[in-house]
Amino acid sequence: MFTLSETSILGTILLAALGILGWGFYRARPFGKLGILAWLQSVVLMTPWLLFFGLFAAGIYINIAGILFLVVTSAGLYIFLGRQLRTAGQDAILKQRATERLAANSSVEANSPQLAVTELKPEIPPLPEDDLNAIKGIFGIDTFFATETIAYQDGAIFKGNLRGEPEEVHNRLTASLRQRLGDQYRLFLVENTDDRPVVIVLPSRNDPRPMLLSQKAFAGILLIATIATNLEAAGLLLNFDFFGNPGRFKEALPIGAGIFTVLVVHEIGHWLLARRHQIRLSWPFFLPAVQIGSFGAITRFESLLPNRKVLFDIALAGPAAGGIVSLLMLITGLLLSHPGSLFQLPNQFFQGSILVGSLARVVLGSALQSSLVSVHPLVVIGWLGLVITALNLMPAGQLDGGRIIQAIYGRKTAGRATIATLILLALVSLGNTLAMYWAIVIFFLQRDQERPSLNEVTEPDDARAALGLLALFLMITTLLPLTPGLAGRLGIG
Repeated sequence: MFTLSETSILGTILLAALGILGWGFYRARPFGKLGILAWLQSVVLMTPWLLFFGLFAAGIYINIAGILFLVVTSAGLYIFLGRQLRTAGQDAILKQRATERLAANSSVEANSPQLAVTELKPEIPPLPEDDLNAIKGIFGIDTFFATETIAYQDGAIFKGNLRGEPEEVHNRLTASLRQRLGDQYRLFLVENTDDRPVVIVLPSRNDPRPMLLSQKAFAGILLIATIATNLEAAGLLLNFDFFGNPGRFKEALPIGAGIFTVLVVHEIGHWLLARRHQIRLSWPFFLPAVQIGSFGAITRFESLLPNRKVLFDIALAGPAAGGIVSLLMLITGLLLSHPGSLFQLPNQFFQGSILVGSLARVVLGSALQSSLVSVHPLVVIGWLGLVITALNLMPAGQLDGGRIIQAIYGRKTAGRATIATLILLALVSLGNTLAMYWAIVIFFLQRDQERPSLNEVTEPDDARAALGLLALFLMITTLLPLTPGLAGRLGIG
């Protein structure tokens, strides 16, 4: 029988999962059939993992074949629902949102015809008069009806009323601006502090700049340092100090190369999606860490993002690629593990992660009850890869997880998530030095949000939101440990 505290933990996790699904259903209902289909995609993605962990907590273990069946079935249903959603016309969701937003704007205008922006002073915009007149000429009653012009940085903010679907309006205004003034200015469609859409026009000289030679040199130095810490982490796993015994390079190389492979695959994932969307990325600034080899890498955007969907795609691609490779390494290593394998780990080691511990229990079975468990090196490499991926999926600042939250829920929610994550890391760091190091890295290097997209108003579709929730769910199951009592009930330790 489970203790009261263990039952409370399981109940909390179950209620949180049901709350997420219930909240998704509440959001989806107003959109009718389209909304329900999109919500079902979220359910289909989450169900296999919830079923697996739920049965696992109840002492029922699904073998690898059963897990693969659940995942494949889930993927098939997800694709089927996606086709149904496209057939029904997913764009209708965006049109309905635009209609509701337009109606809300009209209602506000009727009750308050003159809205003041207290944080901005209505000064003359610092733009050439001819350029300003040309910019004003792109607006119209069928796109964006500008009612007020306010100076902002090197450009101007245009307040007014959005007269159509945001993405279409933004595309038309951008094309018109380029036709009149070439590539001199950038047009942003964002939400003001009162949640009403406004247009911001800034000179293109404010665009992100390519890396300087000195920055590339620094990135190269960090790369070399990360390779060294990967080898040091491998040496520590093999019970020797690589920095003190560099002659044992060949012993540390396989594991160090495995960790570095996960890092490279992660960055390739970002690069492939960025190239697909024609977005330039900076060289990755790898973050060396002796404990696990690396914390990942910091990558900056060197292009303005067209919309939040592109931000989501590029942010998710890295963790998806690195996480899948790490998970395959872990499962393969578990399948190859046998008495006499290279590593003998204490069984308590598998209590450090719900995801890793549960998969190990499924594959290794009663072997986890032994005081020492023999595992293949791929288990350790895959586990470290999952930890690195999960750390980068934490919903904070410019981490991949923070970018995903910003893309799906907007900048306000992303800012609150960053504060909550830093507070949580500060609490965990009281007993975990790794959390303290990561909190310091986030606070000093990654706490700021990503700069706004050119079209910050159009939200990603619900399919992307479902994938984002799944990624965050797997992040939690990777970093959240099993309680000793619960692990003992499940035969781990």
